[in-house]
Amino acid sequence: MKPIQVTEPYLPPFEEYIEYLKGIWERNWLTNQGPLTKELEQKLQVYHQLSMPVHCVANGSLGLQIALKALGVKGEVITTPFSYVATTACPLWEGCTVKFADIDPDTLTIDPKAVETAITSKTEAILATHVFGNPCDCEALETIAKKYGFALIFDAAHAFGVTYSGKSVLEYGDASMVSLHATKLFHSVEGGFIVAKDAAVSEKMEWMRRFAHNGPEAFHGVGINAKLSEFHAAMGLCNLNHIDEILAKRKTICEAYDQALFSGQPSAAVSCEASGEARMIPPLSSIRYREGASRNFAYYPILFQSERELLDAVVRLESKGIVPRRYFYPALDQIDELGLFDCGASISLDFADRILCLPLADSIEANDLSRIIEALQN
Repeated sequence: MKPIQVTEPYLPPFEEYIEYLKGIWERNWLTNQGPLTKELEQKLQVYHQLSMPVHCVANGSLGLQIALKALGVKGEVITTPFSYVATTACPLWEGCTVKFADIDPDTLTIDPKAVETAITSKTEAILATHVFGNPCDCEALETIAKKYGFALIFDAAHAFGVTYSGKSVLEYGDASMVSLHATKLFHSVEGGFIVAKDAAVSEKMEWMRRFAHNGPEAFHGVGINAKLSEFHAAMGLCNLNHIDEILAKRKTICEAYDQALFSGQPSAAVSCEASGEARMIPPLSSIRYREGASRNFAYYPILFQSERELLDAVVRLESKGIVPRRYFYPALDQIDELGLFDCGASISLDFADRILCLPLADSIEANDLSRIIEALQN
């Protein structure tokens, strides 16, 4: 049997991509803000109904680094230990120091109360992740950032197309980054895009991503090469033509998981490892998506009662040729190479040990779904 991966990139009809390649060949314009890149940026701005321009970049990590630079962040950054490693690696790479704040146990996003507790005299920014496409408590974080004069950057790598309180989640904070990596629900093979609310910061982002060029013979300052190529933009434009069907298919898969795994299951009294308190939870549970937010079906995380039960499930799934993924394990304060060590974020540590993402991709068919569900139900 063909293995069922946790995700597989969506590929548009080959003929559609070829048509874009023909134009690239005719123009012989391969990179450096070509017409396809500009078209993709304009269409992404319209799709998200943004009041600010979109700047496409070669990958999401470069986008975060540019956001930090453009906002002048050099000191301490408060972020979450429950995220992909890039959320912490990018500020460290830029010479910032990192301090962790724990997560909310319902939404798994950074806890604003923990953020305020973590503030020191060296704090300059908050870098918050919309985990699994579930928005942070944006208003509370904006209040904290305004109160202390901090920059607020959102790692929106998972949040393509997500709205919150009637507007794009990218409209919150000072800047946001969305990943367009091949593993994401919408991708350009490699890539990402960044936005900034302040026009001056947005302009900095624009020239920073292209070596700070101010025309062919002058420069604004110091920049880097973070440009998106025309070949990547072509894939993005192709996939944007199919985004509605991509989302519809992923929604169908998630609803099938919901029905099979959470419909009428019994609950049991267990001790929460983070607090030590006994509470009633089912054998499997899911995260709570924030009220007032749309869902983009980017991931399908399930939470087990214990890490041992999770590991047992992984063995069962892998024996059936099913490859799930432990997002995000280990918690970032447990990675020695980052040098940040255990920060006392007990909720993040507990959930990182017990959460597993099931396969979710456009390529998953009904028989694949049955294999996955049967393995879990058994």
